[in-house]
Amino acid sequence: MRRELKNSHRFAGYTLTEVVAASVLLLIVVVPILKALTSAHLTDVAIERKTRCLMLAQAKLDNIKARSIYSFSSNFAENNVHLDGAYLGRVISTVPGPELKKISVLVGYDNDGNGSLSTPEVQVTLVTNIARRW
Repeated sequence: MRRELKNSHRFAGYTLTEVVAASVLLLIVVVPILKALTSAHLTDVAIERKTRCLMLAQAKLDNIKARSIYSFSSNFAENNVHLDGAYLGRVISTVPGPELKKISVLVGYDNDGNGSLSTPEVQVTLVTNIARRW
């Protein structure tokens, strides 16, 4: 003869041990995923800044090349030029010969917010030579 309890559903549920074990397993899985997402976000920000620096440096260099056609004797050197928001640029102009100029364009993100581009903040450096055309 088999006896059945009328209120057998009253004891259904999870024990405290099961809940704690499930919580620990969930933390073991979620924490590395959150660390990976944070790392991916930081990498994304760094790549975005470097790409923006490259675009700004190329635009500055193109501007200097265009101006050099008619004003080769000008001094193109600039320091701590605000290019876009917190992006700063520096242009170094040297003269290796009478008909040649070496132009270096350095662009970076002003991390410390002091309005000055320091060496660790430089992310892109483009260098080219410009010759006198007429």
